[in-house]
Order: sequence, then C-alpha cells, then structure tokens
Amino acid sequence: MSESEEIKDSIFNNIRQDFPASIVVFFVALPLCLGIALASGASLFSGIIAGIVGGIVVGSISNSALGVSGPAAGLAVIVFNSIQSLGAFDIFLVAVIIAGGLQILMGLLRGGTIAYYFPSAVIKGMLAGIGIIIFLKQIPHALGYDDNFGSVISFNQWNGENIFSELLKVLDYVSFGPVIVSVVSLLILITWDKVLADKHKIFKLVQGPVVAVTFGIVYQIITSQYFPSISIDAKHLVSVPVTNSLAEFSSLFNFPSFSHILSKEVWIIGFTIAIVASLETLLCVEATDKLDPLKRTTNTNRELIAQGAGNMISGFIGGLPITQVIVRSSANIQSGGKTKLSAIIHGIFLLIIVVSIPFVLNIIPLAVLASILLVVGYKLAKPSLFKQMYHIGWNQFLPFIVTIIGIVFTDLLIGIGMGVFVGLFIPLVKSANNSHFMHIEEVEDGQHNVTMTLAEQVMFLNKGAILKALNKLPRGTHLVINMSKSVFIDYDVLEIVVNFKNTSESKGIKTKLIHKEKIRTADY
Repeated sequence: MSESEEIKDSIFNNIRQDFPASIVVFFVALPLCLGIALASGASLFSGIIAGIVGGIVVGSISNSALGVSGPAAGLAVIVFNSIQSLGAFDIFLVAVIIAGGLQILMGLLRGGTIAYYFPSAVIKGMLAGIGIIIFLKQIPHALGYDDNFGSVISFNQWNGENIFSELLKVLDYVSFGPVIVSVVSLLILITWDKVLADKHKIFKLVQGPVVAVTFGIVYQIITSQYFPSISIDAKHLVSVPVTNSLAEFSSLFNFPSFSHILSKEVWIIGFTIAIVASLETLLCVEATDKLDPLKRTTNTNRELIAQGAGNMISGFIGGLPITQVIVRSSANIQSGGKTKLSAIIHGIFLLIIVVSIPFVLNIIPLAVLASILLVVGYKLAKPSLFKQMYHIGWNQFLPFIVTIIGIVFTDLLIGIGMGVFVGLFIPLVKSANNSHFMHIEEVEDGQHNVTMTLAEQVMFLNKGAILKALNKLPRGTHLVINMSKSVFIDYDVLEIVVNFKNTSESKGIKTKLIHKEKIRTADY
C-alpha cells in the first residue's frame, strides 16, 4: 500500500505527524488571529472564534489535506471599512452569514474551478511574495518591537506604518530579552531542521517549533523570577482574554442583529466578502496543493461549501470572516503535517486553551512566534525558487516577479491581479509574432516566389506583424497567401489581406489567395 493510499484510509494513521504539526499551527495561528482582529477593528476574541471555527468546522467538512482556515488577512481592510460603514459589529455579522450562504451556493453550482485559470507562475509568486512579507514583518518583532504583531499582509498597515518604515523604526526599540529569545529560538529551529531531524526518531516526533516555544516559556518564567533585567515585558508577550467565570466568558461573544437582514448595504458587503473570500481560498488551495509532498488534489467545490458553512457559523457566534490561509497552511506543511487532522486539532487547541488556561499562553514571548514565522517565510521564498523560475524562462519568470512585487508593495489581491495580467499579456505578445510562416524561394532574374501560410488562429493582434511582412516584399514577387490551414481568422486580418491583394498589382506584386470555402473574400 502506498503512502497516499494509507493516508486516505484513515487520517488517524498519521497522528504522530499531525499532532506536533497542529501545535506549531496553533502557535502560528494564535497571534495572527489576534492581530487580524485588531487590524479589522473588531474584538480580539472575534479573531479567536474565527480560528476555532476555521480549524474544527471547516477542517472537518473540507477535503483539503493540508489547508488550514481562519480569519483572513486579505479581508482585514474590507472588514474594517464594513464595520465602520454599517456602524455596528452585530450588523456586520449578518453580512458574514450572508457571505457564507453565497459561498455554499457557489460550491453547489460548481464555482470552484475558477482557481484553475490562474497561471502556475502567479501561484508560486504569491507564495514567495507572502514569504517575503512574513519574513520582513517578523524582524521588528524578533527584536522587541511589537506594536503591529500579526498585522495584515499588505505594504501599508493599520497604524500608518509600512513594511520598510517599521524596519527603520525598529532600531529605536531593540529589547535585550526578545533578542536573546529570538536568537536561541532560531538556533533551535535551524539545528532541529538541518541536523537533529536525521539523527533520531524523537527529533521528528517532537518538532523544533514546539521546543522553541517551550524554551520561550521557561526563559520568561525563570528570568521574571530571578533575572528581571533580562526578562521580557508583558507588552512583548502573547495576550489573550482571561475570564474567571462562565458569565464572563459568554460576554465575549457577539450575536448578529437580524433586524438588518433586508438592508441593501448589508447584502452588498456580504456579496463582496463572499467573492473575495472565495477567491483567496481557491488561490490558497491551489498553492497548498502545489506544496503538498504527496500532490493530493482538493475538491474546490467542496472547499467552497466548507468555507461557507464556516462563515455562517462564525457569523452566528461573533467571529470574523474565514478563508483558507497560506501562512498557517504552509506552517502545517513545513512542520510535517500529513492530513486535515492537524488543522482540526489546532482548532481544538485554540478552544481548550483559550477557555481553560489562557494565562499559560500569556507567558509566551512574541519573539518566539516571530522566529517560527521567520523560518516559514524563508522556506516560502527560498533563493533557489528564484533561480529555478529564472531558468524556466521569461514567460514564467516575469509574472512570477511581478506578482511578488505587487504583493510586497500593495496587497495580496492587487499583486495577484498584476501577475495574472502579465501572465496573459506575454502569450498575447507571442501570439502577435507567431501569426504566419514565410517561405521564400528566389528564382532567376531576381524574382521571388513567396508563400505566406497563416496560423490556425489569427487574431486582430496579428495585424501588425502580417502587414509588416507584406510591406517588405519587393517588386516582382509572386505571392501566395495560404489561409487553408486556418480555423479562425479575425475580420480585421481578412480585411488587410484582401485589401493587399486588391492593391498589390500597383506595387508590382502578383497575389493569389488560397482559402477554405467558408472564407468569402469577395465580400470585402
């Protein structure tokens, strides 16, 4: 039985890999849930709710083997503006529920195939671009500047800063404690991955990020008690809501105000969230499947249904909109996850720990999480990937680079749009120069016999290349324009061919047209 067949038989067969991977995903997801909620202008707990629902609900329904869902960085700006526009978070939750219903409808109508129309170079560029942003954004946090931890994946940020301004600003905020934790954590992660992982099974069972987080907790406990000068301040630690009773815990939830269900603005926002969330999910699914070592394929229609169910439930209990997210998905893959069980367990961890022992989470230095994300970012944007794309050719390298530049300097969706545009433009340019084949035969007295054979598909973009070739022909040429192999010839091209034939005698050129019956040149 092959490895892929064994995994298909039972997701519990791989719990030894999925359990430690889920711990890593949990530690990556937690600060992102909090940061995205902050950037969205919502309560921090709404981000945690979305993370729990994304892990347990979406993870259970979806058949994506390695994808992890949760609050979406790419939706943060839309969410922020929507809450401001509607005036209340409980009204916004109605739009989230509507978005979920629309996603389920899209899945039932088989709308999941849209992701197949995005070029592979753009998907790889998306991964690399996100990797670069993750890496750059974690540098300040690794050094102790945490004003914008877990912020959205875009160049400009909610606090008025951008990626590079924060890198310049960080020199004024370097803290000794976070630097120690970051350096040691990176050494643990690199050593675990490059050296120890091949030494013994125990080093594969217990993942490096788990050891790094454990080190961070132990460091904080010891230094806060015995070495306060190098201890880490509370503002550099994870912060989740702590409640002392069931009543306090239930007060953290928000519920939708269905009295606004007929509002036109609510439906417009719901439709917008459904479209953007679905697009981000499908692109992430495509990228995650490419990273999957077993190359499994996700049913995208089922994924839309799973995401829709997740968004409806999240909206009902006060959570943010959900998509499949590449940061958590790639962390899952890089940590050795094998099945969707790791995504489900990470959601269970979020639920259990936030409900029962949130104070333990509040001991974790953010510098540890930054170190984990630095490694994730590097693996997504390895220099070897750039070298590989360059050697494939410019038709792949150019949309790859443009996508990266667009994502780094604008945001995720604009960057993808730029890459797709370039990816479509290159074939059009090539098509314009590959419209015909010229066979030139020189006979006596300087006379030329020339046969111009048009391609199967000749578009209006080919007019320039064809006209240029025709205008270069010298007097005394015997020209045959062979259109018999063409399946489609654009009207504009037929027009210039017929016009050239009609005027060619005045140029000293004899022209003959060969065409199929259905091409009626006499009509021009």
